[in-house]
Amino acid sequence: MSAKAEVYVAELNDLAPGERRIIADAGRSIGVFNTGSQIVAVLNICPHAYAPVCLGKISGTTLPSKPGEYIWGRENEILRCPWHGWEFDLHSGQCLTDRRRLKRFPVTVRDGRIYVEV
Repeated sequence: MSAKAEVYVAELNDLAPGERRIIADAGRSIGVFNTGSQIVAVLNICPHAYAPVCLGKISGTTLPSKPGEYIWGRENEILRCPWHGWEFDLHSGQCLTDRRRLKRFPVTVRDGRIYVEV
């Protein structure tokens, strides 16, 4: 088994809430996102049809509410696949409508710099 390594992504101040960076490491494409409350890294492959999911729209979603009432929330926490619109919770990797999930990578913020463990 190979040892894990850290890959430098960006300065924390250079990745504002709602923004992303896509990095490459050992032939893999990894999206790094600032949701506003957390820095998240996911493999740039949609588990549905292998699309480059990290190129999709970052948004929010409707929250549980009464019939006829629509409450919007979780802005910058939902990633929508650009091919078929599947939506994923960036904090957990879980698809909002299916059991599939995005592969996540550990992220460390140290001395104002973002690193992903690969």
